[in-house]
Amino acid sequence: MADMHLSPPPIDPELIPSSPRGEAAPHMPQNLESRRYQMFPVLAEAEIRKLQRFGTLRTYDNGVRILEAGHTTFGLIVTLSGHIAISRYDGLGNSWPITEHGRGEFTGEVSQLAGRPTLVNAFAVGEVEALVISPENLRALVIAEAELGERIVRALILRRVGLLEANSGGPVLVAPAGHQRLHQLRSFLSSNAYPHTVLDPKLDEQARSLCEYYQPGPDDWPLVVCPDGSVKKNPTNADIGRCLGLLPELDEQKVWDVIVVGAGPAGLATAVYAGSEGLSVLALEQRAYGGQAAASARIENYLGFPTGISGGALAGRAYVQAQKFGVEMAIPAPSARLICDTYPLEVQLADGKRMKGRTVVLSCGARYRRPALDNIAQFEGRGIYYWASRIEANLCQSEDVILVGGGNSAGQAAVFLAGHAKRVHMVIRGEGLKATMSTYLIDRIKAAPNIELHAHTEIVRLEGDDDGLKGVRLRNNRTGEEHDSGVCRVFLFIGADPNTDWLGDCGVDVDAQGFIRTGHDVTKAQCRANFDQGIYPKDQPQRAALETSVPGVFAIGDVRAGSTKRVAAGVGEGAQVVSQIHAFLANLPLAV
Repeated sequence: MADMHLSPPPIDPELIPSSPRGEAAPHMPQNLESRRYQMFPVLAEAEIRKLQRFGTLRTYDNGVRILEAGHTTFGLIVTLSGHIAISRYDGLGNSWPITEHGRGEFTGEVSQLAGRPTLVNAFAVGEVEALVISPENLRALVIAEAELGERIVRALILRRVGLLEANSGGPVLVAPAGHQRLHQLRSFLSSNAYPHTVLDPKLDEQARSLCEYYQPGPDDWPLVVCPDGSVKKNPTNADIGRCLGLLPELDEQKVWDVIVVGAGPAGLATAVYAGSEGLSVLALEQRAYGGQAAASARIENYLGFPTGISGGALAGRAYVQAQKFGVEMAIPAPSARLICDTYPLEVQLADGKRMKGRTVVLSCGARYRRPALDNIAQFEGRGIYYWASRIEANLCQSEDVILVGGGNSAGQAAVFLAGHAKRVHMVIRGEGLKATMSTYLIDRIKAAPNIELHAHTEIVRLEGDDDGLKGVRLRNNRTGEEHDSGVCRVFLFIGADPNTDWLGDCGVDVDAQGFIRTGHDVTKAQCRANFDQGIYPKDQPQRAALETSVPGVFAIGDVRAGSTKRVAAGVGEGAQVVSQIHAFLANLPLAV
């Protein structure tokens, strides 16, 4: 359980090195060094003049702390005279110098587009005059001044990449190596592109001192030190989201034009297009932006990327785009109930808050499907994984792994893991991959010398202990033969079920599998019942193609019945639904 009221222990300043554990300050990764001019551009005098109408002049005395990690929220600070020294900070008192900004240079990274707390400290070097631009004005700036805005946004993105590559800044996670909850928190942070540091109290003196102070019990791991220095015991994802500003305080009285439930490719597309057209948008995501698509190591059939793009990179760009257009993103913010017997519509969150919207777009996708194995939950994060990111890949270096599934996501994961694992054993129930996987992925799997396909096969038992998974039992369903394998890393890509259970009492029409019907597929009797509630005017035109049985509620992407389960299709529906939202809002009675 998280402890929300802890403060860090007193630490003797003499014991705090300039960088943690006596290490040298991390240098910029080589692949970013060549782009330093883009990360830290120097604006020309004409560009500085353009910025002046968006900001306020401020002066700072020598030595003043301008930014405090975990606390200060701002948009952009442009140095006009003097220098601003920027350093990473980890909440334990350790810092590393990053750079100094002189005239024409500016502070900030992607968090600042949404007004999130800064991940760095900044101090005035000499007398400093600066132009301070608020997050709202920063978003106005990058839209109004397109060319200059492009340079600024590129710099903000590359600076976040630099923090991620150095794995510095952000929260510090303290736990024994291999702890199940540690993996879950790392996965949450990595999926949301937040840098973090992991310390083992058996190996690190500072981590050991922290544990001696807080005396964590078995249920208190991991300890998490937030950027502001506060310490939490075994925090939930929501606790981490609040500590980083990913989960902002939401106003229950505000009525949004659009509430988007789910920030996968379809939901992000809706957020971007609706935000760019001036609609107020709240996007609610239960775990991480990008959804299941973000776990794809490489998407090679998405239009415009002939060499492919990772799902994480594609989702990350869309996430920044949404913030650029003023979309309010809340992560993690799982939705618990849709309330549609009132107007405006309401989405009740798991914490009880009710958010009001004139329209609601359901892009809530699907939940990972679990095989019917009694003890599977025991090993999740400790041998059983539902995605294949760099974190999981590093765990299986030079090991054999099993990957269950025959769809495109499974194929992408197999190819990715083959670059790290000794051997990837693909396990499928069917005869082959042709019916479920794209040809280019099948060809790549055949060409990989360390990917082995096991057809007509499934896992029937998991073996392990408190330390994690130790092996599995496999059965060939054609011969009935069973055998034990010592593989202790299993990746499950066996599909997903529609995430629609929480819609039960709202009357949204779904098919036999739970996917949401829209347009012509909606049961006519349910349409008439909803029209009779008086929410629609009587002369409302024909139901929109992506509209559900509930007026003002739309469904897109994987959760929609009959949709094409592809990233490009989801993005297309996300864009298409915005025009239907405009039409719905235009036909509403003035009273609502």
